[in-house]
Amino acid sequence: MVAVHYGTSAAAARETKEEIISGGGEAEIFPADLRDEYAVKKLVAVVKENLGPVTCLINNASVFENDSIGSATRETWDAHMEVNLRAPFVLSQALANNLTGTETANIINIIDQRVINLTPHFSSYTISKSALWTLTQTLASALAPKIRVNAVGPGPTLPSSHQSDGDFRRQYNSVPLERPVNVMEICSAVKFILGSPSMTGQLITIDAGQHLGWAQPGQQISDEE
Repeated sequence: MVAVHYGTSAAAARETKEEIISGGGEAEIFPADLRDEYAVKKLVAVVKENLGPVTCLINNASVFENDSIGSATRETWDAHMEVNLRAPFVLSQALANNLTGTETANIINIIDQRVINLTPHFSSYTISKSALWTLTQTLASALAPKIRVNAVGPGPTLPSSHQSDGDFRRQYNSVPLERPVNVMEICSAVKFILGSPSMTGQLITIDAGQHLGWAQPGQQISDEE
């Protein structure tokens, strides 16, 4: 049984639910504003009450807005930190506190290859994702042996709201494998983690080699993900 969380994208959540059901699975949708700590704290308990114990948490919701060290404000900082860092921490804490007896679980954080390949762009976002990577490793130590905690770091997968199709094409053509990441590759990485019981505290980059360096020699491209 899959619990599909959404903030404001109810229609997309319903589509995801139907896709899971059409593939032979079971799913229900649960709304919660990840900027509201009370709602975040309740979410795991509500899912457990309706569907049973939560044994896998995938933190993939994210705020991705452009700011810089010079332009970042308290508002842009808090927006990124609440959703990208605080919410995964609170959800992970709730999952751990709701496990009983011999139950085991997995937490998978969807991060970003840029935590390895740091750039000065999208400063608040980058800092929040870098902190989430640190949280991943910290939780892996703190919650073992009952809970494994790992991360996936995607590269150019879909055009962002900051990009035109041409911008996105130039972006993925600049990375070593010169191709975009297929969403199913990220799903495959998640399945690999779930099927690897000795794996914890790790980050898998699914990014066509983007973490190796931003652009190929002779190419210039804006850091717009």
